[in-house]
This record gives sequence, structure tokens and C-alpha cells, in this order.
Amino acid sequence: KLRMTIWSANEAHLKLFNSIAEGFKAQQPNVSVTFEPLPFDNYTTALTTQIAGGNAPDMAWIFETSAYDFVNSGALYPVGKTLAATPGYALSDVAPSATERWTKDGTLYAYPFSTSPFGVFVNNDLIKQAGAKTPAELIAANQWTWPNAIATAQAVAAKSGKGGLVVRDFNYQAWQFLSSVYYGWGASPWSADGKRCTFTDKPMVDALGFIHDAVFDKKAIPGPGQNVDFFAGDAAMTVTQISRASLLPKDKPFDWDLVPLPRGQVGEYAIVGQAGVGVLKQSKNAEMAAKFVAYMTNPDNSTKLAQFFPSARRSLLNVETLGKTNARLTPPQLDKVVVAGISTGKLMPGHTDFARLQQMVRAGLDPVWQPKADIPAAMKSICAQIGPLLAK
Repeated sequence: KLRMTIWSANEAHLKLFNSIAEGFKAQQPNVSVTFEPLPFDNYTTALTTQIAGGNAPDMAWIFETSAYDFVNSGALYPVGKTLAATPGYALSDVAPSATERWTKDGTLYAYPFSTSPFGVFVNNDLIKQAGAKTPAELIAANQWTWPNAIATAQAVAAKSGKGGLVVRDFNYQAWQFLSSVYYGWGASPWSADGKRCTFTDKPMVDALGFIHDAVFDKKAIPGPGQNVDFFAGDAAMTVTQISRASLLPKDKPFDWDLVPLPRGQVGEYAIVGQAGVGVLKQSKNAEMAAKFVAYMTNPDNSTKLAQFFPSARRSLLNVETLGKTNARLTPPQLDKVVVAGISTGKLMPGHTDFARLQQMVRAGLDPVWQPKADIPAAMKSICAQIGPLLAK
């Protein structure tokens, strides 16, 4: 009896996972697999609590932000040899850049089953009702930039009273999701080697200044305490991963679109969210769990998973293949957002001891989310807090 923790309780996701588990059971009659959804907001905490309490699952989804912690701590069972030895698996088809965070000393500890680019879902009805330009119109005019995106969001918020642009999952807590915006300024929370705090650098100060202005002056982004759901028709746009397309209403109550992120100060850019699936070393059936991971992520099942979780397999990264399982997305949407995003996108920021860093930065950003904020001073305070931890 294998158990796998996941962060999604979405019916369509669970139906697909259960069908894959049934396929594995047909090959291994004595093995059953159950999926245990844990709340998204505190998923990693809940998972690490299970591990610390001796109740670790056999397998788990792991966010890219905490990949270094899981890989470096020795909590994971190495899966690379099992994957490579599975007939027809074709591990070499997986882009090396996709496995970087999941590999240590040449050993693969988890498989990046979801490599999902961020894009902008659009409610064209709300935008047209506000007399603003749709992202598609701005793209056609080569004017799809962050200032113009915020102008469209501002017009909708002012005209309809609904939300303008929502950075999904941010909620003034999970600041790492703002990377979908501040990467457009060339900003990052720390240096490439992870040892220096870069919140005080000009790109981050400028990016946060732009976001602050959009929230408090232009009212284009819902403010603290405002919970606005784009997929319920309550906002003009949302920045999120394309895997959230499953939340789009099936009866199409509004005219929606999916477009790439707007151009930033550094020009066009892309960002990718990633999730790995790993086997916990505490598992009493680690080798069988690794075989299930190999089955779940083989070429055939990767094609099915790509409906919600775009694959890191290069052979599947084309419009024709993606179109077979993403019927709701058009070929141009798949090409411009998914294929281009995975090909060129940077991963969300991650670091060893990320949970601690995340909380320290979240607290340090609280002064920024006020109408009158001294952003440079707040950035200085954040670096004073996290600098010593990064330097370790």
C-alpha cells in the first residue's frame, strides 16, 4: 500500500492520478496507490511534520522552492537508477536544466514531473466592458508591457468594481509568486550563488515600487485582505501557471484568453514553476515506490499528465503533442505560453532553508504593503535579517 502526498484536491487531477495508479496495479497486482491531498498553503510544513513524526508518505510532490532542502538533507531515496533502468523510459529525453535542482553529485533524487510556465489568463468581457484594450490587442500592436497591462487592469477595477490583475497564490504572504513580476525587472531575492541578499539592489526596489503603485495608487491589483478569484469571473486578469487552466469554468460564462507575461524592463522573459515527485527514504517500500514514479512519469503517462502538468521531456514539448491533451488551449496559446515558456523560462527562486527565509522575507515585506511605504528602508531591513543566513 503506497501513499503519495499531493497539494491538489482537484477532481480532474485525482481522476487522472487514480487511472495511472490502476494501470500500475494491472502490472503489479499486489500494489495499491492512494493519493493524499494536503492544503496548498502549508503543504511543505504538513509534509515535513509527517516526516518528522515517522509517518512519512512513500512518495511526495515537492515544490521547487524547497527542492534544495529535500535533496541536501538526505530525506529522499535516489530514483535515477530505477528510472534509467526502466524499459522505454528514455531518461535522456528529459532536459538537463529541468533536473538541476533535483540532482546532487550526479544522482537524481526526484523527477520534475511538472514544469509549468506562468502566463496571464484574461477575461476579455470585463476588459471590453471597461473600454480598455485586451492583451491580444496590445500584443498585436507590440504594446504588451507591464505598464499597459496595469493600465488595462486599472480601467476594469475603476469601471466594474471588480479586481484588476491578481497574482494568484501571492495573497501578500507567498512573496515568491511575485517573481512572475519582478523577474521582468531583472530582480531576484539573492545572488545566483545564493550567498548575497539582493533585495536592496535597484531592480528589486524598482519592481516593488511599480507593484506598490499598482496596488495603492492605481487600485489595479487587489490590496491586502481582498480575496479575488479570476476563475469565478471576478477579475480582469490573473498571473498563474498554465496548470490552473483546469479551474476555467466548463460552460464558458466569459470570453477568456491566455497570453505570455507582459514585457518588463529587461524585455521579454518567462518564469516556470516546477514540482518534483520523489520517494521518501523513510518508506518501507522505497524501491517499489520508485518503480511507481518510473511508471507515472514514463513517456505515455507524461503525455497524459501534460494536460495539467507540462512535461520536461523534450519530445513532448511541441504544439501537436500538447494540443492532444490540452483541448481548451489553442495552438498559438500553447506555442507562445507553454513551449516558449518552458524553453526559455527561469525557475521560481529557491534556497536551502527556504521555509525560514520565506517567513523572514514575508515579515520584512509587511511595511511595504502600506499606502505610505519606504521601500528602500524595508529592503535594507530584509537584507539585514537574511544576509547572515545566506552567507552561511
